[in-house]
Amino acid sequence: NRAEGLLAAIEACCDRINDATSADIDNQRTGGMVTLVFPNRSQIVVNLQKPLHEVWLASQSGGYHYKCDAAGLWRDTKTGAEFFAQLTRDASAQSGQALRFSS
Repeated sequence: NRAEGLLAAIEACCDRINDATSADIDNQRTGGMVTLVFPNRSQIVVNLQKPLHEVWLASQSGGYHYKCDAAGLWRDTKTGAEFFAQLTRDASAQSGQALRFSS
């Protein structure tokens, strides 16, 4: 399932980032939800909304809803922005350093 794959990619990115940087992101997976906790105690929460076939992201910058497009990319239902671009922006802002998340 694509949504489960998205959560797995987030977890793998956190592991890679923690190995390569001093970001020290604590990622916790509970069912269909991943919570990223930064050293400053701010959080980003990504959770699956299975009945809606959506993934929701909540961060300091706001809340976003994503649907998977024909190319397999998760796109914001309002702006069309790609999921990992938003996660990269928000995680970088909340960690205070340039981080990169990708599928």
